[in-house]
Amino acid sequence: MSQEQGAGAPAGPAGGCAHQGPRSPAEARGVVRRALAGWPSGQGIPYTPDTLSDALLVASELTTNAMLHGGGVTDFDVEIVGQNLHLSVCDRERRRPVTLDTVDRRGRHRCGGRGWPIVCRLACEVEVADLPAGGKRVTAVIPLLGSYPHPGGA
Repeated sequence: MSQEQGAGAPAGPAGGCAHQGPRSPAEARGVVRRALAGWPSGQGIPYTPDTLSDALLVASELTTNAMLHGGGVTDFDVEIVGQNLHLSVCDRERRRPVTLDTVDRRGRHRCGGRGWPIVCRLACEVEVADLPAGGKRVTAVIPLLGSYPHPGGA
């Protein structure tokens, strides 16, 4: 099952992202909710509320990062493969996401910079790929069943 935001063919691994994605993190969360609403687990075990929360938070963070740092969302794709939710967000910027220290050189707390570590913690796999026409695609894989032992987590 694949849910796409925008028009045209899905952006494959070798293709570029050319069409518009969600205009806000709320729209991205709506796409994720619709994809999961139609997902039969196959094992009779539904995804958990924590899984839904993780997927919605990752969708929000990836979309927000693309809007703030990537020149806007050019594509947003949600696909369920087996027991995993694949979230892909494309933007116009080739620079990779970075993790910033929580304090600056003067010891002052930064007000941002926590989105990328959240994505990396909640996803069991994260891939950043350059697009042939410019920009990048960030794909995060969220396990739908069972718990995933997050690195460094409890």
